[in-house]
Amino acid sequence: ATRITDGGTEPVTERVVEETPVVLVYNRVPHVVMMATPDDLEDFALGFSITEELIRSPADLQAVRVERFSQGVEVHATVAPECDPVIAARARRLAGRTGCGICGADSIATVLRTVHPVKGEAAIHPAAIHRAMEALGDRQRLNRESGAVHAAGWASVDGSIVLVREDVGRHNALDKLIGAALRQAIDPAGGFVVVTSRASFEMVQKTTVLGAPLLAAISGPTGLAIRLAKEAGLTLIGFARSGRLTAYAGASRLAAPEDR
Repeated sequence: ATRITDGGTEPVTERVVEETPVVLVYNRVPHVVMMATPDDLEDFALGFSITEELIRSPADLQAVRVERFSQGVEVHATVAPECDPVIAARARRLAGRTGCGICGADSIATVLRTVHPVKGEAAIHPAAIHRAMEALGDRQRLNRESGAVHAAGWASVDGSIVLVREDVGRHNALDKLIGAALRQAIDPAGGFVVVTSRASFEMVQKTTVLGAPLLAAISGPTGLAIRLAKEAGLTLIGFARSGRLTAYAGASRLAAPEDR
């Protein structure tokens, strides 16, 4: 690459993150092509399968095999035969673009799926959310090297970051995180999710499928995301940066400043 400054130009070596077609194949039948960073694909397969409600539980995903080719990746998932009708009914008609979680869905009902009420009675301090967002930035290895990916993190109630996953697509990063959390049997009521993106409807939907009580985003939410969060009982935080945050839903779950 060539770096251009006021002082002239110079050749530089830069780390560039990959954006690769990833084909998800269920029981030998292709389902969808997603543009994704080709890392942590076993986590992605489980997280996507759960949040898209293609399988009923992690146990339904019986095996995952990743095949890498020169122009893309195939992720072969073996799932319980009982899941085949649901997967066939929700087959995508288009490739999923980077950061687009619902591309190819062919009906409103497919997009606006069942609301998943969330639990989690522990009060979460605003300071813990800020601690987690700051720590998430420190744990973004790919973004530190390339400046081109989103991250999703799982934090304990005190704000300690436990898991981080990165991807060029914000939905993919969250699916990878959810897959990793499920594979490690993390209690979803015992922490919260932080993301380096806006809080779209589908980011909220995926978080509620996991069962986490709070989603904190560095940017703002959409109106539909707020309505879904309120319906599900999710605490939805936006603009969690620079020492402030805004609670758009579920503010009662936040500990009052005098409780710290």
